[in-house]
Amino acid sequence: MKPDRVGTGNGALDDLLGGGLERRTVTQVYGEPASGKSTFCLMAAVASLRAGNSVVYIDTEGFSVERFTQIAGESAGAYADRLYLFEPLDFAQQGAMIADAEGLLKKRAGAPVDLIVMDSATALYRTELDLGREALRKLSHHMIKLLGLAKKYDIPVLITNQIFMDVERDRISGLGGTALEHLSKAIIRLEKRDSVRRAVLRKHRSRPEGLSFDFVITGDGIRKV
Repeated sequence: MKPDRVGTGNGALDDLLGGGLERRTVTQVYGEPASGKSTFCLMAAVASLRAGNSVVYIDTEGFSVERFTQIAGESAGAYADRLYLFEPLDFAQQGAMIADAEGLLKKRAGAPVDLIVMDSATALYRTELDLGREALRKLSHHMIKLLGLAKKYDIPVLITNQIFMDVERDRISGLGGTALEHLSKAIIRLEKRDSVRRAVLRKHRSRPEGLSFDFVITGDGIRKV
């Protein structure tokens, strides 16, 4: 029987999430640029690859082979064979590639896919904002499809999200509104504080909101400080 959590590749982050990424759910990480979102994604992917699994990785912002190699180390080449990388160029492609990913999840031969990563879920959504509610409807459909894959194949989904200033609530929030927030069972906010970052638990089904830890970004991932 599979464990109900999948490790993120970092002990402090696993602890914040109550043991790691929960299967059958979407975990969201949001924050300003250069706050560490992509590093979190790559660490989680490498941890799953290191455990012998495959990973579906949907990257809308430009996948960094150099950063992947730094985090994966000497095994980067071997791990890359089990990293199924999708790089959509527009919002419609993003939806199509989420649908295409199911074919990889159905595969029984070789190493099974045990994690889906999407970095970022909302970068291409920003280009559709002039469509108003239709853009939000499409984004919600993408996220519902990802959640459906998580439940159907008993795996976790990790997404990153970009931020905006929520004037009504006078706080920084993730894009996608309440729909994206509702579909994410765990949410972490990343804050930049000079050279130090802080990971703050914004939402979790069994952990109190506001738990946090400080970290610095390192060559092979992050380090708690």
